[in-house]
Amino acid sequence: METLRIEGSSKTPDVNFDPEKGVVEIKGRSIPENSIEFYKPLIDWLNEYSEKPQTSTEVNIQLEYFNTSSSKCILDLFKKMEQINEADNSNIKINWYYESDDEDMLEAGEDYDAIIKIPFKMIELEDED
Repeated sequence: METLRIEGSSKTPDVNFDPEKGVVEIKGRSIPENSIEFYKPLIDWLNEYSEKPQTSTEVNIQLEYFNTSSSKCILDLFKKMEQINEADNSNIKINWYYESDDEDMLEAGEDYDAIIKIPFKMIELEDED
């Protein structure tokens, strides 16, 4: 299985899904013109990964901003991970990173945590100024 690597832009996040290490990372801004089109390869990759996941998978989400259509696609990603977590002897951990002054991003992580049956670890990032 191949690593999925998508270089981020001003509208799309950096994506690094590594099947060997069991690491799934999404970082940056997610405001693509067509969220469903952007996230489809990520869902497809998770579908393939679900056939033979690592015993431990670490999910790192570090978004500075995402739009409403992206939030639905991100939820779909989490639901797929939830299926992997329940179906196999796979242990998925989700790390949700947010800036210390970004209440909205913290709340978004807490909202996903309330919906998804995988524990979220909220990780506060210190301001870099």
